[in-house]
Amino acid sequence: MEEAFEKPLRPRAITVICVIGFIGVAFSVLQFFVPKVQQLGAWYLPYLGGSLVVQLLCLVGLWHMKRWAVFAYAGFVLLNQLVLYTNNLWEVKALILPAVVVLLLLKYLPKMS
Repeated sequence: MEEAFEKPLRPRAITVICVIGFIGVAFSVLQFFVPKVQQLGAWYLPYLGGSLVVQLLCLVGLWHMKRWAVFAYAGFVLLNQLVLYTNNLWEVKALILPAVVVLLLLKYLPKMS
């Protein structure tokens, strides 16, 4: 007897998060060419590049409804907040949207594989 494995249906909210996230990653590449960003220090551009790769991997995982992507994204948000804070770049508005996204992803966690 063959068991049929159904792929979890992706909720519209996660689709919207992913589409906006993919667009955001694409536009974030432009930050490499902003003089103000380049003046933040030699560490920042490699950090930015690594952040974009992590975001992209998380978005692909979310698109495929993978639980690990929720935890990876939440960890990435925490790390990013810490980096911003330790470099005096942190603002409350830098936390609001990522926190809302994490809470929304946690809501859909039971539906993920």
